[in-house]
Amino acid sequence: MNNLIESSNTFDKIVEIINLKKYYRNVRAVDGISFSIKRGEIYGLLGPNGAGKSTTIKSILGMLKLEEGSVNILGLDPIHNPEKVKEQIGYVSEEPLLYGSLTVRETFNFIASIRKLDPRRASYNAREYLTSLEAIQYYDNIIETLSRGNKQKIQIISALLHEPKLLVLDEPLSGLDARTSHMIKEIMQIHIQKGGSILLSTHIMEQAQNLCTRIGIIAKGKMVAEGTFEELQTIASKTGSNLEEIFLHLTDQNINTQQIVENLKRLTINTD
Repeated sequence: MNNLIESSNTFDKIVEIINLKKYYRNVRAVDGISFSIKRGEIYGLLGPNGAGKSTTIKSILGMLKLEEGSVNILGLDPIHNPEKVKEQIGYVSEEPLLYGSLTVRETFNFIASIRKLDPRRASYNAREYLTSLEAIQYYDNIIETLSRGNKQKIQIISALLHEPKLLVLDEPLSGLDARTSHMIKEIMQIHIQKGGSILLSTHIMEQAQNLCTRIGIIAKGKMVAEGTFEELQTIASKTGSNLEEIFLHLTDQNINTQQIVENLKRLTINTD
């Protein structure tokens, strides 16, 4: 049986966050957030810039010490069990985090080594992913010579090689062309079909609306709404026909946005 399915069946909730609080001096970056991510779902984490998304993600990855609350990944605390938690997570950052001096092949060999993966299986999987993302021709190229989009492909493959139970994706489709974006979405669906889960942070509302099982919207460090798209419509009193409109309403940005648009309409543009 696939390890991803076998190991995940014990836990209905891959991630459980309770009353998460993180302060930076007098700034409450995250102020009492609670949510969970179930096995086999894509959970969207949305919020304006500065809402607390990055702090929440760093807490899940075990990069921050909390003021209050708890983070649980498959029964493990990321602060007290950092190595075991990292075994369960694949992380894709908004900006590719790769060793620029290594080739693509060396990068995957390095990952296989530190994660103690079977080198033949890791190499086979890497080649299959590279082929599906039309990047196999870069296998022996140095990372720093690649375009941003191709670096993003390598980072995504790197996050998948050890078949993690949880994928944490921060703007994963940034810099990718339409075909590659489509393939990444297919890979995401395959991941959850195998029993894994995904935390997706994105600014692109259409992506969240189309991909996510449930969505959590945070603003000023607090969770202001959570649910399926249909449930969010109800919470927002059906003021929006799409997630973007609902998002602006729930984060109190719609009134300000409308006023800015009206101000722009009054501008006189000199075309002489």
